[in-house]
Amino acid sequence: MNFNFKKKIDKKHNGAYSSGEYENLFSVLLGKSQAEVENKINNTWNQLFYGDNDIERIYYPVVPDMAYIKDTYHNDVRSEGMSYGMMISVQLNKKEEFDRLWKWTKTYMQHKEGKREGYFSWQLKTDGTVISPNSAPDGEEWIVTALFFASGRWGDGRGIYNYKSEAQFILDSMLNKAETSDDDTTISNIFNKKEKQIVFVPLGSSDDFTDPCYHTPHFYELWGRWSDKNNQFWYDAAQMSREFLKKAAHPKTGLTSDYAHFNSKPFDPFGRGTDNFLYDAWRVAMNVAIDYQWFASDSWAITQSNRLLNFFAGKGIKTHGSMFSLDGKTLSESHNPGLVAMNAVACLASTNENRVDFLKEFWDTPVPIEQGRYYDGLLYMLGLLAVSGNFRIYDPTERATTVHSGK
Repeated sequence: MNFNFKKKIDKKHNGAYSSGEYENLFSVLLGKSQAEVENKINNTWNQLFYGDNDIERIYYPVVPDMAYIKDTYHNDVRSEGMSYGMMISVQLNKKEEFDRLWKWTKTYMQHKEGKREGYFSWQLKTDGTVISPNSAPDGEEWIVTALFFASGRWGDGRGIYNYKSEAQFILDSMLNKAETSDDDTTISNIFNKKEKQIVFVPLGSSDDFTDPCYHTPHFYELWGRWSDKNNQFWYDAAQMSREFLKKAAHPKTGLTSDYAHFNSKPFDPFGRGTDNFLYDAWRVAMNVAIDYQWFASDSWAITQSNRLLNFFAGKGIKTHGSMFSLDGKTLSESHNPGLVAMNAVACLASTNENRVDFLKEFWDTPVPIEQGRYYDGLLYMLGLLAVSGNFRIYDPTERATTVHSGK
């Protein structure tokens, strides 16, 4: 496996999309060697994908050619986890695992016809039985981008392994449903065309608000370049998401809520406290930082990442909790590896001196095991890839449509 290392950090860059350069903070700020970083990534992959069945792995092959990522807390399979597994696999050039995960996702999760055609059921049993047919749109957006990257990295095969064609179909499906839904039977678009924002769930009143961690402007920028239609909409959605995140982040703490109105105001529609910084919101730091690393479109990302890390530094880099009110009151004292990983990714956009301490905390944190290894483990793996400069863009337009005859 080849890993890329950049020897110095230049915050006034044009973004990796243009430069092709991805910063490796473990090397630059912690002085870790290529071998050390490579070993850490390989060991984490091996543990999460091929470790002990009961306490380490989250990847489970299904004979003969499929596999799923198991939510070990709920003992089910979720579109979120499958999309992350696919993304991790393509980033690490693991084509067999990618194809197995994609085939399970395509076979059991994706709606083949009807009003949800092209969407994915967000929750299933491990035998493929659907628990909920509804969509959790972060799954769709990560699956689309992972498929585009697979096309760019490996080229397209036939059938479901024509990755670019599959990605285009899902993108088209996101915008060809009802404009809005006012009941529990009408399926709406995954993106509200008027607001140009991703919705929480494309059904009923749940399409009237959004989830800040679903906002991935760096993905939408790529879709604007690669989609075969609606290109300007995707560019507009990228800019709208950047503006949304600016308003959603608390001006002092940098924290964002789990759910929010389209105007960015925190929202708790189900009485579960989602107007606070909870588990979903951990991922906003990653999205802001990677958007800056790839496109460097707005220096606000530096300000935001600095603010967020200073907040957590004030709470104790080694001891801070996991859930907070937006103004900074601790709601949970647990110190979760997933949040540690996301804060480390924020270092990609930060200029703080305390970046070194956040990175060291992440480096020293063990790979999650036991029940929490699904969510914390996936964020841990994504964090490793991002911080080491190995969460990269693979452009499908640079490859022929079909470069191999089989998968």
